[in-house]
Amino acid sequence: MNPNNRAVESVERRTIRLPAVLAFGSNLGDREATILAAVDELRATEGVEVTAMSRLYETTAVKPDGIDLDAPSYLNAVAAIRTSLHPDELLTVVNRIENDHGRVRAERWGDRTLDVDIITFASVELDTERLTLPHPRAAVRDFVLVPWLEIEPDAVLPGHGRIDALLARIPETTLRPYAGEPR
Repeated sequence: MNPNNRAVESVERRTIRLPAVLAFGSNLGDREATILAAVDELRATEGVEVTAMSRLYETTAVKPDGIDLDAPSYLNAVAAIRTSLHPDELLTVVNRIENDHGRVRAERWGDRTLDVDIITFASVELDTERLTLPHPRAAVRDFVLVPWLEIEPDAVLPGHGRIDALLARIPETTLRPYAGEPR
């Protein structure tokens, strides 16, 4: 056996996987099942590893004009992932998952079967027609910060600071841990 072959055989291909944070929301249909199925679909995606998943939280719907008590309540969760995908590729994956679960984009901040937002992607700062990183409203959304804090207590939102400090600035909340649908 050629000694150079051993050297080649011992070289392992390494894939760089960067951390990202995704936020999930649903206020139509079987909200819990939809979010959990979306996370499972991410787990099955090549180049994506789900490293942590928060509990589910429930909150009153927020529309462009503020809190909407007449709209169905949302379930929200946050997942930490590591991915070898480019941010645009990850956005394509989460948009496909949303569409597969019946997501309709008829109204800004409208009711939805599934919403998956990329909150952060490593320390990337990006502002294109398709994607803004970090997510432009994450710093003021307790339904993102609370579940994120649960899985990453020392997390920092690039350009904004520690998420525990951001959360302390939010004056009031309708967020509560989700105990499941009454059966």
